[in-house]
Amino acid sequence: MDGLVFINKEKNWTSRDVCNKVSHMLGERKSGHIGTLDPLATGVMVVCLGKYTKLANLLMDHDKEYKVEMELGYETDTLDLAGNVIKKVDVKVKEEDIINLFNNFPKSYIQEVPIYSALKVNGKKLYDYARNGEEVELPKREVKINNIKLLNINNNKIEFEVKVSKGTYIRSLVSDIAKKLGTVATMTNLLRTKLGNVKLEDTKLISDITKDDIKTISDILDYPLYELNEEEYKKVLNGNKLKLNSTNDRLILTKNNIEVGIYELNKEDKLYYHLFTTLRVN
Repeated sequence: MDGLVFINKEKNWTSRDVCNKVSHMLGERKSGHIGTLDPLATGVMVVCLGKYTKLANLLMDHDKEYKVEMELGYETDTLDLAGNVIKKVDVKVKEEDIINLFNNFPKSYIQEVPIYSALKVNGKKLYDYARNGEEVELPKREVKINNIKLLNINNNKIEFEVKVSKGTYIRSLVSDIAKKLGTVATMTNLLRTKLGNVKLEDTKLISDITKDDIKTISDILDYPLYELNEEEYKKVLNGNKLKLNSTNDRLILTKNNIEVGIYELNKEDKLYYHLFTTLRVN
């Protein structure tokens, strides 16, 4: 069974738990997910089934949108409520300073990856270093904040919406916001509202999922569809390059309206090259 399932993840489920449950319910052993959500986070999660697991890297490139809640005045070792409090301070932040920060937040900056994360350094996951009490230099990388909007301020609690690029850690963003305000903070709630084209209203709770909810790649990618003739189709099955009557950078190729692969245009020779393993074959 090849396809995608759009899940509204509930709290206290790991991303792997969600994949395993969906696999069991739909009878497909091979599964993966796009964009890890921590157990305390909720919202949009895309599960890939069967051959669609090979598309995960492409799908991960999509921007993600979140609704975030944070509280000033204390910080945990995980930067969220799952951790232990390691610092408490008196909050002396003016509301006008919070408003000004959100109105002028940088569009990109260098973010440090949190120690409690699954990113590997020297072949070992960062959270393993943390659990073993080992020191490690935390990686830093540029992230893009495509849009950030302050929603509410209630004493030391702040709510905001944000649209970010691939690889952005919202827990770290919360910590960085606090630092810019001269204090510390902890993320208290996280809801992913959108991943690529998939909105929260497009998802279902795990308990409500059926085989009728399996989606195709065109439900998440905006690439144009291209219907293959018989000769072109045979070339696709062999992974050959194609000359197609199109100028689009990427195409979802179909045969009899069934998706069979994704090809990418080479600007130099004007030919389309196999980008991913065939999705569906007649």
